[in-house]
Amino acid sequence: MNDKIEFRQIREFDGIISGTLLFIKQNFKPLLKTVFYLCGFFMLAGIISAVFTENEISGLSQNFEDGDYNENVSSWSTLHMLRLVLTLVFMVLNYTALYTSVLSYVALYVEKGNIAPSVDEVWSYFKYYFFRVMWGGIVVSILWVICFVCCFIPGLYVTPALFVFYGVIVLENQDFSTAFSRAFALVKNNWWITFATIFVTLVVTTLFTSITLIPTYVIIFGGYFYEKAEVLQQGFQIFIALSQQLSQIFMIIPLVTTAFVYYSLVERKESVGLTKRISEFGNGSNQVAQTDEEY
Repeated sequence: MNDKIEFRQIREFDGIISGTLLFIKQNFKPLLKTVFYLCGFFMLAGIISAVFTENEISGLSQNFEDGDYNENVSSWSTLHMLRLVLTLVFMVLNYTALYTSVLSYVALYVEKGNIAPSVDEVWSYFKYYFFRVMWGGIVVSILWVICFVCCFIPGLYVTPALFVFYGVIVLENQDFSTAFSRAFALVKNNWWITFATIFVTLVVTTLFTSITLIPTYVIIFGGYFYEKAEVLQQGFQIFIALSQQLSQIFMIIPLVTTAFVYYSLVERKESVGLTKRISEFGNGSNQVAQTDEEY
């Protein structure tokens, strides 16, 4: 029998990374099922929107080649812009659904005593936190972009706290203002380990995503040799959109890491998990796998 993962404990860099991979391995099927059930609609909508956008771009390129600039400008100013907006909207909804479903899964996993929750249980959390995560995510994303535009260093500085921000909203059931200040308070004095953990996790996620998209890049390159085959081009566009949407599944990795980082930071400051385990000591409760901790 696999040992259960304990989130509420202090973990160093290697412990967070190994805990993330072990948790995903142990919960692969129920977690993936939850993500597809709760994010499937947004993924499908994103695929359809991306395909239409790619078709429109192809049409604009063809107008340029035919010298029909008036038609090109007209298309850009109306239908094309609408499709781009729809693509952006579905991208935001898709990422919001992904963030909310994974963090809700972890929250319920911890609440139930390290037992995998059902889709229905996660759905009850999902619909409660979805809009809170969406609006909060939009605000902190704008803030993050402003920090990077104004100066690169402030953008790096706020990055760890903005990642932890999502965990605070779902795992602590906090509103925007409380979650925002709480995230910075947790990261304070632990900036380097938080930043390093998130950075490495994002690099690994990007690497996995790039590998899965290699066939897409090959198809895009090969598509240049079939410019007159419209049916084949449409097939390329569908495959590309499908690959890009499915590759977002790898975002599960940094999201689970975010949960581990959050709980580790809370333990460093408040020792909630240690206190709970002491109170339960000797009462016959199930023991869970733990790594060495220092308080």
